[in-house]
Amino acid sequence: MSVIYSTLTSIINRISDEIHKSFLFTFIFTILEFIEKQWTSSYFKRFYPSENFLGFFNKSIILKNHIFNPLIVLFLFALFLILSMSAPSTSLVITLILAFAGFFIGSALLPRYILKNDLKNIIQFQRKDIYSIGFCLILVSIVFFFISVASVGGIPLIKPSIRYLLKPILTMPVFLIIPGTCLVASAYLKDFNDSKITRSQVRFRFIFLLAIDCAFLLLLGYRTPLLAAFLIIIIIGFYGNIVSLWEVIVGALIGIGAIVGIGYFRSLGEMTITSSTSPFYTLQSRADFTLHVLNLLDFIGGNFGLTHGHMLASSIPGSDLGPRMMVGKLIAWRTEVTVTPTLIGQMVVDFGKVGVFVGMMLLGFILGIGFKIVQITKNYFYIGLYALLLTYTILGIETGILDIQVLIYFAIAIFIYFTCIRRSFCK
Repeated sequence: MSVIYSTLTSIINRISDEIHKSFLFTFIFTILEFIEKQWTSSYFKRFYPSENFLGFFNKSIILKNHIFNPLIVLFLFALFLILSMSAPSTSLVITLILAFAGFFIGSALLPRYILKNDLKNIIQFQRKDIYSIGFCLILVSIVFFFISVASVGGIPLIKPSIRYLLKPILTMPVFLIIPGTCLVASAYLKDFNDSKITRSQVRFRFIFLLAIDCAFLLLLGYRTPLLAAFLIIIIIGFYGNIVSLWEVIVGALIGIGAIVGIGYFRSLGEMTITSSTSPFYTLQSRADFTLHVLNLLDFIGGNFGLTHGHMLASSIPGSDLGPRMMVGKLIAWRTEVTVTPTLIGQMVVDFGKVGVFVGMMLLGFILGIGFKIVQITKNYFYIGLYALLLTYTILGIETGILDIQVLIYFAIAIFIYFTCIRRSFCK
């Protein structure tokens, strides 16, 4: 495995170096370096609030030390359920209790006994490798963005109706900008930790990465990937001491506002609501519909499931139906629409209530191990990896963790984490 990794990173590093030497990118990075210098020495920076702004937040131990604890998933899941305008069935309540219990055991209890506190033998990754991989992923996503826009003959944000003409085979590579941003941001965090760049410089680079993500993802009309980029930058910045607690909280409020705002104006453009409708209605109705779907899936799945892994397997490219289309077929016999099944929807359909408990415990365990490694080592790469996993788990509360690229991220993380566990028991 190490030979394959060394070969791949050698090739990617070579590609990255050649691109950086090209005239176009030399010109771009020269301009960015100039802007960065103006940013870091700007007179107006003194008007920006200090780290102690809204200092009363820092008095909360939970917010200061555990705001991105894996248990935030349960808190947000519960909030999502409360947001719905209808009540869950008795059977679904039992399923949810099992889900919450399984996740709590996996994230809060098991890591205490399985992973040792001495983590000197964890896998170490070279900063250059991480940066090159992230840089190349961003370039690939930008290329496919222009291909996707050209394929539908317009920009989906401006013409919302053409968003449904986008081909998944072309848009999926665009979303590689998310892990690409995560890896590049982690590399910049490493530079900051090694005192190669200042806090002002790394903050500027984080903002620039986020601006790139916003520019391309927003133009495609997607809210979820945009929120993913936002969350990743905030989580990496928080654990890297680059972003203050008050900025995290304000950023969360901005993120919620973006979800509500984009959904509201997109719904106006599609004429599914009128201007007199409350902006929060789109969020409430979406939660209500998703909970209704989950009620049906829970009834279908029962105690031991119906599809026995077929829904998860349908995430593989080339399947007749994708997992969200399979949900549409199961609940309404409509295969031309995609329906979000929540975080536990796939688990309950595939393996029932038993599968929900085991699946949520495994998911919690993965996040719990990642969180413990971050807490102990403060390693730049593991901060980025944890940020990526936690982000997609939070977003999966509504959408589910069903996209093949996200499943690959989790598969890579599982391999890395279990290698770390094995090494922690080796002398």
